[in-house]
Amino acid sequence: MDTENLASVAVVGPGAIGTTIAAALHEAGRAPLLCGRTPRDHLALQAGDRHITVPGPVLADPARLERTVDLVFLAVKATQTEAAAPWLAALSGPRTIVCALQNGVEQVERVSPHCPGGRVVPAIVWFPAQAQPDGSVRLRGEARLSVPDIPESRVIVEALHGTRCLVERAADFRSLAWRKLLQNAAAGLMALTQRRSGMYARADIAALTLRYLRECLSVARAEGAALGDEVPRAILDKFLASPADMGTSILADREAGRPLEWDIRNGVVARRGRAHGIPTPISDVVVALLAAASDGPG
Repeated sequence: MDTENLASVAVVGPGAIGTTIAAALHEAGRAPLLCGRTPRDHLALQAGDRHITVPGPVLADPARLERTVDLVFLAVKATQTEAAAPWLAALSGPRTIVCALQNGVEQVERVSPHCPGGRVVPAIVWFPAQAQPDGSVRLRGEARLSVPDIPESRVIVEALHGTRCLVERAADFRSLAWRKLLQNAAAGLMALTQRRSGMYARADIAALTLRYLRECLSVARAEGAALGDEVPRAILDKFLASPADMGTSILADREAGRPLEWDIRNGVVARRGRAHGIPTPISDVVVALLAAASDGPG
């Protein structure tokens, strides 16, 4: 690969996902511009027995940027996209690619209004990364992204080529995105119970999770996702095979009292279900409880 012509890269949102991407780039000698809400002098990633320190600074004022970049990894949660809009405006030029490392199936619709100068490419994040109390991030598996097989994805693939983060071009990105959404929807039950993956070993929770996933699957298929009947069981088995103390980002937000991504992870199932005339009784209960847990009142 011609390293002299690699894209200039920025990471917006140096949380668990953003730190993992920044560390992957730094390891390969491709230092990204780091942008966030809070100034920091470095980022830290623990991946197995390897500790990676990414030198800062983490910039906190988009008004001080003097240039655009070729590629922006947007790693803020969907609830923080509007707050990140000044970064997107400052970093995006007419040829900038914005890779949305966000949950859900609506990244393009939700992010594009905030970067009219760039082109948004959705990505599916498959790796478990968790923020630690000391501000570092722990990566508990291999890092992997899926992106749609479109010309705009080329710059993403090239930027991460040869790093610890594998990028796959998916011919049927819609189906993959809905499969990940089903997984995220079921993980919402952790936020409601404030329990980690070990809870899925309960027979009652396992049965509820399967019913919920089958309901979500009906909506996904109506949206054009080619997903088989085996998917709900496979997703549940993945939770069962995870370490009992494995959490999820929506649980971390619940524990910290932050707004929850309930709409893009769970609400979308009920919304799209209504559009297709598909009953979603479990979603209707889960969404109402998550919305109240997130936004109150009370």
